[in-house]
Amino acid sequence: MKENINFFSNCNAIMNHKYLIVIAMVFFIAVLQGCATPSKTGSEDVDSVDPHEEINRASYNFTDRVDRAVFEPVVNAYIDYMPNAAQRSIGNFYDNLGYPNVVLNSFLQGKVKQGFQDTLRFAINSSIGMFGLFDMATHMGLEKHDEDFGQTLGVWGVNPGSYLFIPLLGPSSQRDVTNIPFGLVTNVLFYAGLAVGTSFAAPLTILGAIDKRARLSGPMRVRDEAALDPYLFVREASMQQREFLIHDGNLPLDLYYEPFQDNPFDTDSKKKKKKINDAMKN
Repeated sequence: MKENINFFSNCNAIMNHKYLIVIAMVFFIAVLQGCATPSKTGSEDVDSVDPHEEINRASYNFTDRVDRAVFEPVVNAYIDYMPNAAQRSIGNFYDNLGYPNVVLNSFLQGKVKQGFQDTLRFAINSSIGMFGLFDMATHMGLEKHDEDFGQTLGVWGVNPGSYLFIPLLGPSSQRDVTNIPFGLVTNVLFYAGLAVGTSFAAPLTILGAIDKRARLSGPMRVRDEAALDPYLFVREASMQQREFLIHDGNLPLDLYYEPFQDNPFDTDSKKKKKKINDAMKN
């Protein structure tokens, strides 16, 4: 009993300092953005997509060590002993908690019809679906979408900027990192914590982190088994996934040009190749 009290006391302390964590995260991002601008001297040797790779790799290695030491054993037990049906319901529950972010960004991207459908989906799953535990909206023909503020900026033409790997949170970019505070304030759990208290929100936050990590178990096994350089594997996979989401799966044809190039989204390299091709034609 005493151990349980201490556990929830620690959880409360963590949640009470959430604003300090966000401030520290913003400071870290600002430092990375400062490092992201390479000096003119020797700038040709700097990767334009990942100019601060050394810092990102350190963040990746730190996150990977924490994951293997803390999350992986817990997640393995969760997958082994939690019934699949219960895992699906837990996943549905957390998807529904964060779905207002999808609704809002559907409208911000100009997808008005989709926005109303997403609103209806959230209302149905929150009521008939018992707070999202059961995905009744999908059975009614309301498709699930994946939208966030980083995608919204991308839809309106904002350049992704340089690649970032945020400690404990994972891959991002200077554009997509804006979704961290945006996603926080559009999550129902954030307001539940303010209204009911951290003693209620903290355990749900921890379970949400376990659920999210469990969903990534498959891709992480692929990374460990197939990647010669796990950091590069995660970087390239995440960048390509973001482009896929921004274009709703309808990638522009120029992204398919030379599909085996190191980075198909590196505009600098594409411009260089175009100049070479034009010169050869002339």
